[in-house]
Amino acid sequence: MTRLFPLLAACMVSGALAQPVYKCTQDGKTVYADRPCAAGRSVELPPPAGIRPEGAETVATRDARTLVELEKLRIAREKEQQRVDKADARTARAAAARRKQCERLHLRKRWADEDAARLAGRARIAAQRRSTRAREALAVECPA
Repeated sequence: MTRLFPLLAACMVSGALAQPVYKCTQDGKTVYADRPCAAGRSVELPPPAGIRPEGAETVATRDARTLVELEKLRIAREKEQQRVDKADARTARAAAARRKQCERLHLRKRWADEDAARLAGRARIAAQRRSTRAREALAVECPA
């Protein structure tokens, strides 16, 4: 048994814990092996405290880790959606401001055309000039 103890300790330290260790009692002698005893009584020994074999993670631990990862993904998606929503709102505000500016320019052009049609003489020439300038400003700001 004294020769087996260093072997058992080396197996435990070297990471061979993925294999179970059995304690066999035969004819009053205790033997440690990697498989159950053929005759006599055998007990599977638990791994030492703090050392777990590869893949011995509990279901609860895996589920908790999965939940944490899913929560991180959900938060990341929400942040991305908020960023997209802000960008969409900014784009919508810019488009509304542009429409408002174009409507204002259309209105100024229409008023200038009405003034040019109503006036006569020198006032008409000045009104036609204002109408032309309003039309040019409209063409620059709102080409469509």
